[in-house]
Amino acid sequence: MKLATLRAALLASAVAVSIAGVASAQSAPGYAPPKTPWGAPDLQGFWSNASITNMQRDADFPNLVLSDAEVAKAEGEDYYNNRTREDSKQNRPEDVKLLDGTDLLSGGGYNAFWVDQGSHVARVKGTPRSSWIVEPANGRIPRVGAAAPARPAAQPARPTGAAAPTGTVQGPGAVDRNSGGGFGSYDNPETRPMGERCIIGFGNTGGPVMTNVLYNNVYQIVQSPTHAMILVEMVHDARIVPIFANADAARASFRPGVIKQWLGDSVGWYEGDSLVVETRNVHPQQRGYVSKDGKLVERFTRWDDKQITYEFVVDDPAQYTQPWKGEMAFNASPLPSHEYACHEGNYAMEGILAGARAQERAGGTVAANADEEGR
Repeated sequence: MKLATLRAALLASAVAVSIAGVASAQSAPGYAPPKTPWGAPDLQGFWSNASITNMQRDADFPNLVLSDAEVAKAEGEDYYNNRTREDSKQNRPEDVKLLDGTDLLSGGGYNAFWVDQGSHVARVKGTPRSSWIVEPANGRIPRVGAAAPARPAAQPARPTGAAAPTGTVQGPGAVDRNSGGGFGSYDNPETRPMGERCIIGFGNTGGPVMTNVLYNNVYQIVQSPTHAMILVEMVHDARIVPIFANADAARASFRPGVIKQWLGDSVGWYEGDSLVVETRNVHPQQRGYVSKDGKLVERFTRWDDKQITYEFVVDDPAQYTQPWKGEMAFNASPLPSHEYACHEGNYAMEGILAGARAQERAGGTVAANADEEGR
């Protein structure tokens, strides 16, 4: 019992130190962050985390801060940067694909007209970054049961502009195409992923943790004396965070655990020039970086008039061997967010379910037909 109590105490102490360590953001030298009329840090406006920088670090870039040569390499070899060049008539006059969208009925997947991931690596606090993760030092998520190499394994080389390997999506927020379920998950809407059902945004854009994806990377922050609201362009997720006098008052105000919310239950308070948000009790059906038993601490601090530093600590012992930290750049956006008409344009759901019914009419279950096709 004493040993177990000591271990628990040491773990709690380590977590507290790690979470406290997220409070590292400072404003640019000589910059005085603006205040709201009621004296809080003013974070309001439109911001974008569009970038080719991903959550985890690639094997080709072992260091957090990139050199000029590494920046050129990362941007020059980025899959969607090359796709944009291929789709552009300025570089390939013989290419019939146009960036103005006039080829939208020509078939195929996303062309450069739709892609808005950003074309550059992120610069956080003025430095070019290879990953959002800053701790562990290898820039990789420390998942329970996963090996912890000094640096991530190299990915197989692929010719510039070549198609992505089957089963993966390239670029920010890359995910396994099968992570939403195998062939048996086509039976009804409730077995499809949340983003496909237009319940929450694709690629974890609304959090926890808020991440960058292929397009729709704009966020709007609105503040009042009692609340902060973060509107996410992707599927119009809205994070409404009640603001309290301090951390103790905020944490005492979490909703009962029986209430499971999409994006989790968030409470906030101000510390100096930062907005601090703690999120717990994430809906168990939501795939993200934080489970229903984990928590996330975020810190929003203006670096200057053009950037907010977004810091986060993920603490979820059920999934990770240690708390892990990250820093992300939210840059002032020249454009507001646009309406994402998810349900209105959701032809995928109709097509998926219609295909499942067609397979059923052909005989057997969807899963059985899929197995047969696999053989």
